[in-house]
Amino acid sequence: MEVMPMEEDGAAYYRAKEVKEFEETRAGVKGLVDSGIEKLPRFLIHPPESLANSSVADAATTCFRVPVIDFQGCESSRRTEVIKEIREASETWGFFQMVNHGVPVPLMDNMLKAIREFHEQEREVKKEWYSRDSKTRVRYFCNGDLFVSKAANWRDTLLFDFQDGPLNSETFPQICRETVSEYIEHMRKLRERVSELLSEALGLRADWLGSLGCMKRESLVCHYYPPCPQPHLTFGTTKHSDPSSLTLLLQDNVGGLQVLHRDQWVDINPVPGALVANIGDLMQLITNDKFKSVEHRVLAGQVGPRVSAACLLYPREKCRAYGPLEEFTSTIDPPLYRETTISEYLAYYRSKGLDGSKTLPHFRL
Repeated sequence: MEVMPMEEDGAAYYRAKEVKEFEETRAGVKGLVDSGIEKLPRFLIHPPESLANSSVADAATTCFRVPVIDFQGCESSRRTEVIKEIREASETWGFFQMVNHGVPVPLMDNMLKAIREFHEQEREVKKEWYSRDSKTRVRYFCNGDLFVSKAANWRDTLLFDFQDGPLNSETFPQICRETVSEYIEHMRKLRERVSELLSEALGLRADWLGSLGCMKRESLVCHYYPPCPQPHLTFGTTKHSDPSSLTLLLQDNVGGLQVLHRDQWVDINPVPGALVANIGDLMQLITNDKFKSVEHRVLAGQVGPRVSAACLLYPREKCRAYGPLEEFTSTIDPPLYRETTISEYLAYYRSKGLDGSKTLPHFRL
């Protein structure tokens, strides 16, 4: 399939028409698979320069391994060791995997199963949940930036937005209601534990991050990546860093998640029973670059479906402005970023979509 340049008027019009027709199906990329497509629609094809390194990690990166941190004993005998490992991972990788974190493995398995079952329902059932209205706290959609980005990603999403606090579980799809309700409660408990460990890893008292309120809101984003007929032409998720303070990710065993480390893409290979933690943009901003929010992506694949659940932790929308905090600034290390609210940050993040560039530099002084 010939890819016409996006800057040409004819191509731009064609994309708008194609995207509109796709959106009206409310079936997502899963609907394309169900229709039996063998070639990707043009709006899903990424430019050659973006796809240049869109393969699995090569032999040159096999020496790199995303840190796996055992939380066993983190409340007692091994606390100092765990804090040291978290500090090193947050400063160098921006990512680490956690085992023995306290979330039951059977619940994690059930969560992945529930996400898969929602996305594999009949189209007419799923369509009832389809929405792009940001005020709708529980919604299903394909590509939040579908009408902004130049090339869409190969994934569908079920979102639970806890911006204003707990949601009534009766508003959840019945097929995943009980599991999601139980899972988000465990995410809240894990948030408190990780918040304390991160605070101490920053050399501060355990309740420091908690007192800032920078991780009080949860957004649970449940992604579904069906098998792709032409994975070399698209992405599951374009490279980006998260706008959150912290993200807690559950992924299945299919693989495809990669992190950019020392200018090389490194696979975050699934570890049985593990959850992935990654530092978000807001954490890098308030720590004045001490902890790093690192770019990552998900490759499309012919094997699947791939399923994941990302719990992004934010401040509440009606919250204070955040800038580099005095604990991390001095005459030698002046503030690197201007103050911003999470509402302003997310508005800019969403306005540009997942275009392959980071959001954080926009707020740099």
